[in-house]
Amino acid sequence: MGKNEQREEMSIVSSPSNPQKMDDHHVVALEVEVPETLHQVGTDSWFQVGVVLSTGINSAYALGYAGTIMVPLGWTGGVIGLVLSTLISLYASTLMAKIHEYGGKRHIRYRDLAGFMYGRTAYVIVWASQYANLFLINIGFIILGGQALKAFYVLFKDDHRMKLAYFIAIAGLACVLFAIAVPTLSSLRVWLAISSVFSLIYLTIVFVLALRDGINSPPRDYSIPGSKINRVFTTAGAAANLIFVFNTGMIPEIQATVRAPVVDNMLKALYFQFSLGSVPVHVVTYVGYWAYGSSSTSYLLNNVSGPVWAKALANITAFLQAIIALHIFASPTYEYLDTKYAIKGSAVAIRNLAFRALVRGGYLALTTFLSALLPFLGDFMSLSGAISSIPLTFILPNHMYIIAMKNNLSSLQKSWHLLNVIFFSVVAAAALVAAFRLIAVDSKTYHTFADL
Repeated sequence: MGKNEQREEMSIVSSPSNPQKMDDHHVVALEVEVPETLHQVGTDSWFQVGVVLSTGINSAYALGYAGTIMVPLGWTGGVIGLVLSTLISLYASTLMAKIHEYGGKRHIRYRDLAGFMYGRTAYVIVWASQYANLFLINIGFIILGGQALKAFYVLFKDDHRMKLAYFIAIAGLACVLFAIAVPTLSSLRVWLAISSVFSLIYLTIVFVLALRDGINSPPRDYSIPGSKINRVFTTAGAAANLIFVFNTGMIPEIQATVRAPVVDNMLKALYFQFSLGSVPVHVVTYVGYWAYGSSSTSYLLNNVSGPVWAKALANITAFLQAIIALHIFASPTYEYLDTKYAIKGSAVAIRNLAFRALVRGGYLALTTFLSALLPFLGDFMSLSGAISSIPLTFILPNHMYIIAMKNNLSSLQKSWHLLNVIFFSVVAAAALVAAFRLIAVDSKTYHTFADL
């Protein structure tokens, strides 16, 4: 779909009539076209968008990075890797934010921007890649929700009668109910505040209990486990996890909700995400690894010891926050379906409620089934990072920026962006091989519907 073909039912947004301007920092489009969508565009403050972004990185996934990043990389590699990932992710995200209005159009979907720049083939590839990425992330959230609910249950009744698959099914049902009740990403509003409270609760409890365990425990083993060949694959997998920590692969979709000026406000949201918003995930990851060393698991609440009430509260808030966070990453899928089938009018209209129950329920039912079938959380983090997060977050933004700013970049700047494209392409290929190997190994170790 070329530049003239890729026009998904555009409508003109009324604004002062001035020609488009472009500089080294961002595109200023004073008159832009916005694709038709039945979800809200340009309604949210930069702070709300910043909270949305921070909700993603401080989800219950944050309880696993001590095990999935620090253990395979050790202190030096893990700390340097997380810090570099923070800085590089901020840089790449700002590149995407600056070209949101490229060509006089507001690109509210990643695939629209790819199609406008490269044509129909890129449109289809990016669409498939992004939705595969979000699907894998959502599988991870349902696994997390199931793990948290199971951990809550066994605190009171460890009878081995309730398997992980049952708790994953309950988590999936909760996600369906939430998807029916909350029609759009912008509709989250108060739920974002609730999600932030949930995150603060479980992250604080994990931090305090892990700190206490670390102080009272004998010296830990921080050596990187595995043979030399295994370390090569686990290091590549950890690299994909590093990318996964801070990136959504849906910057255009999130930026679509922010008020004008869309570039400046999105940059504010990103600065919030990568400053204050990233502190909790760093702190919990380092303290968790310090306390438990190479025995850190992909869910730190399985490591900590302490009062039952505290662990129960942390697990139940992690479960509830996973439901809200999943809705963020499922929103591009919901927007596509709602727009395709023209779901208009009141969110509580019977037709609209029935549509969300049937269509979103079907999507989440499939997600839940696959989550229960192969509940290997770390594997999905690595696979998602390799297949989609790295290309969508680092490779494409650098190349797109070259195209959008080609007349304003020096030869040195162009070379820098091309070097990024090449480097992260190699990283993605290595991470993909490592992820498939990890899944193959775990598939031999664990059976389907494993009770992990």
